[in-house]
Amino acid sequence: MTDPNGMQVDTALVRELAELLDETKLTEIEVTDGERRIRVVRKPAAQAGYAPAPQYAPAPASTTTVEVEAAPSGEKDWKTHPGLVRSPIVGTAYLTPDPTSPAFAAVGATVAAGDTLLIIEAMKVMNPIVAPKAGKVIHVCIGNEMPVEYDQPLIVIE
Repeated sequence: MTDPNGMQVDTALVRELAELLDETKLTEIEVTDGERRIRVVRKPAAQAGYAPAPQYAPAPASTTTVEVEAAPSGEKDWKTHPGLVRSPIVGTAYLTPDPTSPAFAAVGATVAAGDTLLIIEAMKVMNPIVAPKAGKVIHVCIGNEMPVEYDQPLIVIE
């Protein structure tokens, strides 16, 4: 499908993103691929007895995103560590293959490049997240069965 500005719109991807919003109970998701950016936003259904939320003008679009999040004193800021593994997708993270099994990669474990670190379920598909390099797991940034966002820190390998 082509929009009025001549941009090719991948309707299948838009539908997938809308389904992902349903499954994860999110209200907004954005995907960027090179120059192309797709943003799907869903307004939550109004609940009986509540007034709708006030509508405000959207903030001006910006090409620069600044994330400022200081680590609590005494705690290391893992976001800048060179061995940080980030989430490639939005979904639910599972640190174990099933509830009775040990974690794929716990703190102190030695992993080889390509070893499964965890699984992220997205749209009923289990996606293994593998170690990009060999090393020792020094920090796990998330909990089991925790929802994760795109680019969220997951595990640090040293």
